[in-house]
Amino acid sequence: MKRVVITGAGTINALGHDVPQTLEAMREGRCGIGPLEFRDVDRLAIKIGGQVRDFETEGRFNRQQMTLYDRFTQFTLCAAEEAIAQSGLEFHGDLAARSGVVLGTAGGGVSTWDDNYRSVYEDGKNRVHPFVVPKLMNNAAASHVSMQYNLKGPTFTVSTACASSNHAMAQAFAMVRSGMAPAMITGGSESMLCFGGVKAWEGLRVMSKDACRPFSLGRNGMVQGEGAGVFVFEEYERARARGAEILCEVIGFAMSSDAADIVMPSKQGAARAMAGALADAGVNRDSVGYINAHGTGTAANDKTECAAVADVFGPHADRLMISSTKSMHGHLIGGTGAVELLACIMALRDGVIAPTIGYEEPDPECALDVVPNEAREADVSVCLSNAFAFGGLNAVLALRRI
Repeated sequence: MKRVVITGAGTINALGHDVPQTLEAMREGRCGIGPLEFRDVDRLAIKIGGQVRDFETEGRFNRQQMTLYDRFTQFTLCAAEEAIAQSGLEFHGDLAARSGVVLGTAGGGVSTWDDNYRSVYEDGKNRVHPFVVPKLMNNAAASHVSMQYNLKGPTFTVSTACASSNHAMAQAFAMVRSGMAPAMITGGSESMLCFGGVKAWEGLRVMSKDACRPFSLGRNGMVQGEGAGVFVFEEYERARARGAEILCEVIGFAMSSDAADIVMPSKQGAARAMAGALADAGVNRDSVGYINAHGTGTAANDKTECAAVADVFGPHADRLMISSTKSMHGHLIGGTGAVELLACIMALRDGVIAPTIGYEEPDPECALDVVPNEAREADVSVCLSNAFAFGGLNAVLALRRI
């Protein structure tokens, strides 16, 4: 099997419009969550989120493109541009023919759905734009990235709720590792911060009205975010031969299904995914220094994840650092694992562990080192990135410093 490395990273999210801005915010423990700004927000019970601010499309996309690009696609293309530029890859010939795109999203074109439902049901219009379907479909972002960069290999979208990005990146990793593709563009995006998107989530009663406080006693729910994270996964020998900068190595992954409950997480399912990622990577549990947690800020998720970590890592769990950057950028649902992977890269490359901000008081059921409120310097050579989704679908990636 071939070794797989990351040679490019790009993002746009509530913390920043690119990777340097995002990592700086993570180092500073800055919160990107604030008051939501869109039509009819006054009708919502939840009025906060990790919204991308000051995002200008003028000069970036032309009028024709805007008829085809939902906000989640716009975010994806911005992040992909940054990632591919950093990688230095240009896709021609055999490289273009065999390389592809695998992206994750849960909602796809939610903003487009919302706008057009308004037109039909509220405004009484009998006709919508002919490009509504290609604009809202979940595979729109992956397709537009493939067209933008001449990527003619395996291209598709994965939709597994909050684990979508990790599942997508796992598929990209498997393709490069097997030799099916020399390089893959992968990650995920989401933009559910519109009236209909937030109103639907309100019905679940898992949302906080004031802040996301993962692992902290008294936490009262998750906070939604939006944005994208995109990466270039490339075969190691190829990247080294062309002198590419290597951000880190992807060394393993595992996926599991709880097969139990549609919304309540299972300790056993999460534990099997983490243990499976370690086994696939061929590393000992004691070599792991950091876990980027799923850490949504809900009572059930956080305590279940901590219990699963304790089961998998045993005594080493007390020496692990585990943090949730959702406390800063919010929960990007299908795009969240991709943005969180940046925290893993920062830990491996820069020796900086992103904090869990908003932490107020220890919870006995989350008795791990959750890196509360302030970033920390640490020497980490191996880390995990966790994603556990509604539907009981779990995906964990293992990464190593190189």
